[in-house]
Amino acid sequence: MNRIETVFSQLKSQNRAALIPFITAGDPDSATTVAIMHRLTQAGVDLIELGVPFSDPMADGPTIQRSSERALKHRISLKDVFSMVAEFRKSNQSTPVVLMGYANPVEAMGYRNFIQEASQAGVDGVLVVDYPPEESAEWVRNLKEQNIDPIFLLSPTTPESRIKHVAELASGYVYYVSLKGVTGASHLDLHEVGNKVSQLRSHIRIPIGVGFGIRDEQTARSVAEQADAVVIGSRIVEEIEHSPAENLLANVGALVESLRRAIDAKSAL
Repeated sequence: MNRIETVFSQLKSQNRAALIPFITAGDPDSATTVAIMHRLTQAGVDLIELGVPFSDPMADGPTIQRSSERALKHRISLKDVFSMVAEFRKSNQSTPVVLMGYANPVEAMGYRNFIQEASQAGVDGVLVVDYPPEESAEWVRNLKEQNIDPIFLLSPTTPESRIKHVAELASGYVYYVSLKGVTGASHLDLHEVGNKVSQLRSHIRIPIGVGFGIRDEQTARSVAEQADAVVIGSRIVEEIEHSPAENLLANVGALVESLRRAIDAKSAL
């Protein structure tokens, strides 16, 4: 088993849901990003989604857009993102890292070169928002040859035909976008999320993570009762944005620890 499969297998045996934070690589800078990754693992996360900064992040709301802008001011490139993962791997060989981003940087590097460098750095999964599954067979095959999981997004409006296609291609986990709109929105209908996750399970055999609109402990716990993983991005990125440098790691750690406790309350039910 690779790292992602190992983590979800362990969590399933414990009746626990995964906590998956999203942060943007290079926000506020490269060294701090790696320190944040280590602090996240200390706070109890199970997997880290590391955003590749991009100038036109179409699926992201203002909070994550600003984090990309801050990273790009430091001229953070894909090579730098790989360097951050490699640095993290020097002392952490167990926490999976998934790169999340857009097609342009991957295409600029060449997807075969991208996959090779991702593998060498220690990346476990890749989610490219604007790679449609219907055109991703070769991409998926090359990823799997390097034991990297192709992660795909599904949304409330995804037709059943595409859900079935993703079920055939994806490995690791599937990321269900729990609302219509961009990251950071807050109009989350938990009843609808539960219904949709149940529908997805009729087609998808790998874990299902739910993200977008999860901003507090109660919502995180409610989602954990319905899904295999809880993905939280904008709320954590806000903490990074607004914390003074001397308190940043402590503040992010405290936030994530509170979310961890809330999610783990599910296993006690």
